[in-house]
Amino acid sequence: RPVLKYWLQEVNSKINKRLKDALFTDQWSELFMDVLSPFHFVLVSTVRMQGVILLVFAKYYHLPFLQDIQTDCTRTGLGGYWGNKGGVSVRLSIFGHMVCFLNCHLPAHLEKAEQRKEDFATILHMQQFEGRAASGILDHDLVFWFGDLNFRIESLDIRFVKYAIDNNILSQLWEKDQLNIAKSTWPVLSGFQEGPLNFPPTFKFDVGTNKYDSSAKKRKPAWTDRILWKIKSPSSGAGGRRPSRGVLSVSQLCYCSHMEYTVSDHKPVAAIFAVQFASKADKPLVEIYVADEWIRPEQAVVKYKMAAGFHRSSWDWIGLYRVGFRHPKDYVSYVWPCAQPGARLLQVMFSEEALPKGKGEYILGYYSNTSSSIVGVTEPFQISLPRSEEGSSATDSSGSSSEEEDDSTLVLLAPKSRSPSPGKMKRHRSRSPSLAKFQGLILRPSSRDRGSSRSPSPQSRRGLTGDIPAIHLPQLELGRRGSKAKESGQVANSQEGSPGSFYQTVREQPCIARRAAVDNPLARADPRNLGLLPALRLETIDQAMGRRRESADQGYPCRRMSPTSPPCSTSPKEGGSPRELDGYSCTMGR
Repeated sequence: RPVLKYWLQEVNSKINKRLKDALFTDQWSELFMDVLSPFHFVLVSTVRMQGVILLVFAKYYHLPFLQDIQTDCTRTGLGGYWGNKGGVSVRLSIFGHMVCFLNCHLPAHLEKAEQRKEDFATILHMQQFEGRAASGILDHDLVFWFGDLNFRIESLDIRFVKYAIDNNILSQLWEKDQLNIAKSTWPVLSGFQEGPLNFPPTFKFDVGTNKYDSSAKKRKPAWTDRILWKIKSPSSGAGGRRPSRGVLSVSQLCYCSHMEYTVSDHKPVAAIFAVQFASKADKPLVEIYVADEWIRPEQAVVKYKMAAGFHRSSWDWIGLYRVGFRHPKDYVSYVWPCAQPGARLLQVMFSEEALPKGKGEYILGYYSNTSSSIVGVTEPFQISLPRSEEGSSATDSSGSSSEEEDDSTLVLLAPKSRSPSPGKMKRHRSRSPSLAKFQGLILRPSSRDRGSSRSPSPQSRRGLTGDIPAIHLPQLELGRRGSKAKESGQVANSQEGSPGSFYQTVREQPCIARRAAVDNPLARADPRNLGLLPALRLETIDQAMGRRRESADQGYPCRRMSPTSPPCSTSPKEGGSPRELDGYSCTMGR
């Protein structure tokens, strides 16, 4: 499946939970990335409005063909002031066709059908996007509309509804479904299509069971959770604009509910679609050329070519990603592209310090700051570099720990950040739940033409068996492991940590990757250099005195943790790894 979308309704949105999600990484994004990244899915975009969340994922080799990504949200609760009801959307261009995903949570109860109509019309009117291609939701070539739409079954008695469900005569309920009635009577729903409802109503259940509501209210079962789509007619569109690049066709391959989930009074609904494009733009904006394997640092040469209409920014970068990366800023290292006007084929090189040590499979991606997306990727290739004598340097551990201790998602909290360096951003430790890693990751063989273009072709791709795994939600863990070790490899030395010195260092050699490692182990132990302030350490008196004596024996100078803290009495061992350094400070969120 080239593109996946996941939508969630009525997620815990209490004040304390929303504050936690604002300060730390959203746990739902973390969970889905943990599950899907081993299957080559990368988070493209996410948007949240209180308890309504929409996430869009895509295969990594489709990322260059997903452009013009924008999000929007509209509140309709309490007259438009509260986001418990409303809609969130992600729109993007897929192979040159404008597609919009709209997740709505509409008013509840049987008698509120007209209010649901008004709220949907308000959402369509309020959500406007930049650019001339498709400014409104219905201006897109293809719209997917889904969510807890809250439409109910009219007229029929609850006993007859349950009888029809028990005897699998659901067709007798379809004609009384409010949404089916509205599609033929409401002009705003003209053109929307839906597959047959061959699964039982998904609301309302006793939590923890498959039994319909047995409370005193005894709510009537209903298909409240729905997935619809609309293809724009050839003659529609602002100014008579025709749909981009030909006519679309959509086939629904599956439309079902999952009765096995009992954590909510709703049952999850899923659908699989096959979208046929009459034509598609399948040439990336940036083509990247790289060797099949890097076994020596001098082989870390990257050549790339930009399309004629590509608008380059001085804040673009080329990232080195592990196979199975989670989102565009989940890189191991990066290099600034060269600025050589008029040159057709450009070249940059990763420095030896920026390269991960050991053996592994990696991907190169060109990140465009203008479009906030990856516009060129390579096929997977091997890096096989010997490890240093010390076993694990700061640069090495930044790659090797990516699967064990990953807080890289925190950079998503500032998607407009120009600098790709996570170390230059305010960081927090994630308290999101972690999932067991998938074993047996299937990798496709890469091209063996050394020096040829390694930009993948969509035509050569075939779906993996079992592309979309079943998601089993684990019980939440109390915390997430420590922050990604790569931070320490990319944060500038505290003595040269001003923004001016950082940019001066970068601009001196824009074609060489720079990973500003701190040579002094004492400086690395200082939380101010790791971006982890405020920090504290709790010790017994015996432990503190023991460390003071050990520090004095080794001749380390004292260094204060903060301007108001007493002289420090602990110091890391010389040449300590980031894992050892992590033991010398206890940070917020740990």
